[in-house]
Amino acid sequence: MQISQQLVDAALKFANEQIEQYGLPAKLHLDLSIEKGREIARALHADENAVVVGLCLMDCKLGEAFHLNRRNEHVAMGIEASKKFLQPFNLDQDTIDLLLNCVAAHHGAVPFTSLEAEIVANADCYRFIHPIGVLHFIQILAKREALPHNEIIDTAEAKLEEKHAIMSLPYVKEQLEPYYQMFKKLFAAARMG
Repeated sequence: MQISQQLVDAALKFANEQIEQYGLPAKLHLDLSIEKGREIARALHADENAVVVGLCLMDCKLGEAFHLNRRNEHVAMGIEASKKFLQPFNLDQDTIDLLLNCVAAHHGAVPFTSLEAEIVANADCYRFIHPIGVLHFIQILAKREALPHNEIIDTAEAKLEEKHAIMSLPYVKEQLEPYYQMFKKLFAAARMG
């Protein structure tokens, strides 16, 4: 693989420009997933640069898809944008395929073709299971969506469940399972109150 620091820096810039333009994903969520992705890559001896680039690209069109009312198309839009983004870097086809699989597989809809793609999907789980991510997501829902109390809980719990189903790495499960159980209890208690 030939993931240079130049490509990592460009991917970070690209992801942050998309966030500035469209407001999604939340900057804190991107930063959390990158921090955890780096940690997991080091622990599992994977290519850390590939993980970071994959994390930057996985939701690169999420904000635009929301803006266009095409949320369910953000992965397909992200793959197309990623192909264009990667062209100037003269990467071999295996590296391009690996990075595109990071985008395509991060919701668990297609199989992982590399450890790096699996790490990207698992690092994304921190955004909706780790307390920092969950509480920030609830804050976003409360501000942006102006949803009623129960709908905020339902939306946050749906993301919690979605990401819990995607977790596949024992390293991640060990860290996130206690938080998952805690939030399940908290959401149930919040519905009662």
